[in-house]
Amino acid sequence: MNLSLQGKTALICGGSQGIGYAIAEELALMGAHCILLARNEEKLRMGAARLDTTLQQVHRYFAIDFNDVPATDSLIRQIVSEGPVHILINNSGGPAAGPIVDATGDQFLQAFQQHLLTNHRLTQAVIGPMKEAGYGRIINIISTSVKIPLKNLGVSNTIRGAVASWAKTMANELAGFGITVNNVLPGATRTQRLEAIISNASEKKQVEKAHVEQEMIAEIPARRFGDPEEIAAVAAFLASPAAAYVNGTSIPVDGGRTGTI
Repeated sequence: MNLSLQGKTALICGGSQGIGYAIAEELALMGAHCILLARNEEKLRMGAARLDTTLQQVHRYFAIDFNDVPATDSLIRQIVSEGPVHILINNSGGPAAGPIVDATGDQFLQAFQQHLLTNHRLTQAVIGPMKEAGYGRIINIISTSVKIPLKNLGVSNTIRGAVASWAKTMANELAGFGITVNNVLPGATRTQRLEAIISNASEKKQVEKAHVEQEMIAEIPARRFGDPEEIAAVAAFLASPAAAYVNGTSIPVDGGRTGTI
């Protein structure tokens, strides 16, 4: 099985921590040059310095807030002008928890901008060089909510579903150029996002966080939360040459929790 990414360049959004950084670690181990994007420059600097360089990989990072559209567009143009991006990991923290009946129009618009439109702009910027190289991997880190909506995540459920449909459409259009587009759907994974969801539920129910955790774990056949590295392993395979015929899919990595086949 060919899992080597030597000579390939990967652009990883949300690459300073959590699932994004775990993906960067895996891709670096497979030989890729990694470019990390996130808002926290200090975390980016420290993270990039820890990535594997056994195969003389060169890792870089840029601090960016995707809500700043002109700055984001300028940065991606700069990155692509310096060399092709072969792997794009679209990964951004989810919208705040809450029931959909309480969501405001601005919350939907902000989430649509941060997730779908940012993914679209980044993808448009990298597909030209991918086509020239005959190799491209666009991997979107979304949520199992695209299979079954999750309680108390109204805005997130809505926007994640839109991203999944966008990705499937993009996959169909790019497949003939050696470019695949796939979605990884993490279940409950030990990240800051999960901690925020647990804290929110604890406050609303007026119960201890440990109680909320146990309620969530009871719904997972594996009887535990996932680790970022377990999500990263699936994303890394999809980024590899071995996954060339896997396209347009949405793959749950959730310990069996999602109740669909």
